[in-house]
Amino acid sequence: MLSILSLSATAFRPLAARTMAGASTRSSVLHMSTFATFKTSKGDFKAELFVDKLPITASNFADLANTGFYDGLTFHRVINNFMCQFGCPHSKDPKSPRAGTGGPEPGTSFKLPDGTEITRNGGGNIPDELIEPISNKPGTLSMANTGQPNSGGSQIFINTVHNDFLDYFNPRTPSKHPVFAQIVEGMDIVKAIEGTPTGPGDKPKEPVVVETIVITEE
Repeated sequence: MLSILSLSATAFRPLAARTMAGASTRSSVLHMSTFATFKTSKGDFKAELFVDKLPITASNFADLANTGFYDGLTFHRVINNFMCQFGCPHSKDPKSPRAGTGGPEPGTSFKLPDGTEITRNGGGNIPDELIEPISNKPGTLSMANTGQPNSGGSQIFINTVHNDFLDYFNPRTPSKHPVFAQIVEGMDIVKAIEGTPTGPGDKPKEPVVVETIVITEE
């Protein structure tokens, strides 16, 4: 969010001091946060991406959203009182038996805020980013994976309850799912998705489509 700084303390300083203070103020004011707005067939919800804390995971997600990778995909796995999973390219066909098995194209790349380029491996996966102990609380977005190291790609899930057994820093569990975002608007929409009747494989009987995800800096 934008920072608001008082300028009164710099009003009577020498010019050089005021110039330096002004530059610092502008730098603080221009510090932006990154948001992702999911436009779905159930309504819209918005999440703040933790780009500063998990730059690889959050930037991977933002890149896939910006390039249209997620457009038209469906929530392929929804479990009440647990989570809503999304992001498999095969889920564009809600009836596909392959939904839940896909990811980005191997060898594709994206850039971090500092300009570093990250290349997805031969499976389309990114490196695990187990560096911030943010728990899988309700309304958080977390990376899905196969349980093997460095197996996350495009699939994510939204926690609808506190799933601390998925925390990588929980010594009682082998699960390692890093949290990279938090819902800030529209949790009622997420709960509506969670309540969708499901069939075999926890697939919604009526597909919940993500029309697009819009990335903004605010």
